[in-house]
Amino acid sequence: MTRTTNYGLIGCGMMGQEHLHNIALLEGTRVAAIFEPDPEMAHKAQAIAPDAQMVSSLQDLLTVNDLDCLVIASPNHLHVDQLAEIAETRPLPLLIEKPLFTDPADLARLEELERNFPHPIWVAMEYRYMPPITALIDEAATAGGEIKMLTIREHRFPFLEKVGNWNRFNRNTGGTFVEKCCHFFDLMRLILQSDPVRVSASGGQAVNHLDEVYDGDTPDILDHGYVIVDFASGTRAMLELCMFAEGSRYQEEISAIGRDAKIEALVPGPGRFWPEHLGDAPVPQLIISPRAPKGPIQRDIPVDPELLAAGDHNGSTYYQHKGFLELVRGERAKPEVSLRDGIWAVRIGLAAQQASEQGQTISLAG
Repeated sequence: MTRTTNYGLIGCGMMGQEHLHNIALLEGTRVAAIFEPDPEMAHKAQAIAPDAQMVSSLQDLLTVNDLDCLVIASPNHLHVDQLAEIAETRPLPLLIEKPLFTDPADLARLEELERNFPHPIWVAMEYRYMPPITALIDEAATAGGEIKMLTIREHRFPFLEKVGNWNRFNRNTGGTFVEKCCHFFDLMRLILQSDPVRVSASGGQAVNHLDEVYDGDTPDILDHGYVIVDFASGTRAMLELCMFAEGSRYQEEISAIGRDAKIEALVPGPGRFWPEHLGDAPVPQLIISPRAPKGPIQRDIPVDPELLAAGDHNGSTYYQHKGFLELVRGERAKPEVSLRDGIWAVRIGLAAQQASEQGQTISLAG
């Protein structure tokens, strides 16, 4: 019989609560301790994990005896300091939410942690594990025949309300191309199997949050934009983001085009946002369009309803946690999403922010 694996959770807002729901689906797991400073979020987290010990600080959480691993799901700008505090106080296997960091000045600290942290760190990139995107990744490696072009389109709802409205400001999020889009830059590197050398971007704030004011400040986050990334292999990728397009049937549409075929994944948004009067929510799809013989092949990629009910990411958080649990238990050798992967995703996002602001291409070579 497998010994129970005990988790410590740092941050239990919307995403932290999704982690709680998905950990509960895994056999032989227990959330032993939670650090969540907001009283309302702490109350909601306690309702999901009633046996967890609620603590008042990260240091208090790190004194809980029977922890086997940690999950960081706090606001973006807190990640690096919390990771450093864990490294100094009590290093444990760690799953840390994206984006890994928001300030370029923290890159040197993260590279030092990468060299010296004595346990594996898995960066949470849920989009890799959405079943239709996983299917696209698998097919791109075979049916596509060396992918040359990759296009990712996300047409979605505006940023949701978070505790203290921290996600309304670039100083906390790193900017929309970091906060929202590091997932997609991670997918680009994964699918194209190459590192970026140049980033161009154009974006703006056209519709969302313009009439909001918090402590005298108006939100400065982008709500739409384009990013083009050139890779060392000679391949290229594009992101199209619009955060005032929640009326779309599918939230993400990804196309990977290779020598032999185009492969598409169509991913609906969170089911809780789909209007009841429209009937059942859309089913994710994979479409393979070979060049010869012509004839698109369309497949539905349904997701387990229990997994859909456990969060907003098409079941991906469960599959990610399943892999992380295997890592913690020694059943796999290394994390699928490394600290280096997390660093690259943010570097591309920061370059996109800079390119958009300055109107010039940013080099990432060297």
